Amino acid sequence: MKKRYLFILTFIIIISIVLVNKLQIRNAHIVNEEIFEHIERDLKEENIKNIDLLAVGDIMFHIPQIKSAKIKDGSYDFVPVFKHVREYIEGADIAIANFETVTVDERRYSGFPRFNSPGASILALKEIGFDILSTANNHSLDQGKQGVISTLKNIEDVGLKSIGTYNEPQTELFVEEVQGINIGFLSYTYGVNGLEATLSKEELSYMINLIDEDKIEKDISDLREREVDIIVVFIHWGYEYHREPSKYQIELGNKMIGWGANIVLGSHPHVIQRAETIDYNGKNNFVIYSMGNFISNQSEITTGNPYTEDGVMVKINIEKNLESGETSIKDIDYIPTWVHKFKEEGKLKYEILPVPYILSEDLNLDLNEKTMLKIKRSYVDTMKVLENQ
Repeated sequence: MKKRYLFILTFIIIISIVLVNKLQIRNAHIVNEEIFEHIERDLKEENIKNIDLLAVGDIMFHIPQIKSAKIKDGSYDFVPVFKHVREYIEGADIAIANFETVTVDERRYSGFPRFNSPGASILALKEIGFDILSTANNHSLDQGKQGVISTLKNIEDVGLKSIGTYNEPQTELFVEEVQGINIGFLSYTYGVNGLEATLSKEELSYMINLIDEDKIEKDISDLREREVDIIVVFIHWGYEYHREPSKYQIELGNKMIGWGANIVLGSHPHVIQRAETIDYNGKNNFVIYSMGNFISNQSEITTGNPYTEDGVMVKINIEKNLESGETSIKDIDYIPTWVHKFKEEGKLKYEILPVPYILSEDLNLDLNEKTMLKIKRSYVDTMKVLENQ
């Protein structure tokens, strides 16, 4: 009897060992499959690079803004103006803006019509996270040749880069590598308010990038030959305060896409104009005709136009497949902004507000009802223009 029990017990133990081994093998197989899938996913992600490019429109400093930025020791601090939008600029992989003024600290500061701002304004833009300033605009020669040279030096001294104006002939177009994605940047302006004569013919040929279709086409072609992944054109064009792009803007925008540009960023009208996605050769490309004012003293009171307080931060997600070499625009996000002017301790202050986050109360600034109505109006007006593609 005991032998029978011993036999049964031995049989049970053997069966148990077999079953456990089978279960272990099965579990090991499942684990191996999971590891394999995880490795496969990691390899796939390793072959994809994503970056965010953030662009804003006109940065201008009128006399009231310069006075507002002056602090007790006589120096200037423009950083507080950007405190509410700083995280968006710093959070982008690369951020670019139109710097629509010049900086010659040895001369008297001035606003419209011949701008001259403290060099501290450039330092502030570096501190809040900008990487590149487009300096080709109708105010590039407001302080003549010295204004161009001094501005470029101030930009270089703080560690920023610039496109559109130069202090010497360029032998190579500007390309920035961002996390393995090579981006070619170009910048042009329609004119310089009739101040071309402040430069010699030779100086004008290389110091200011004026809109010349043959030159733009050649520059884009040259960048293509360098096999850059994506081409960004920052262009100063159109009519001031017009909310619709001109026929010429639309025609030139489409031409640039046809020549090989992928992103066209417009400035100058001081109000937001529409944006559109243009398919060319099966690839999506993007044009925004005007990004409006990022910061200025312009308002309905000063210009008669209520839309000059509106701007937009355009965040463009760019993706590159390292295996195929294909680069594409994956997503475009608009973050409307509004310039808030207010008095604090009897002094005029300026700050740029990210509108969606004010309306969602993520930024609780305790604004009065009249100001909130203006912000709501700004948001509705901006999104109507940008979503009407």
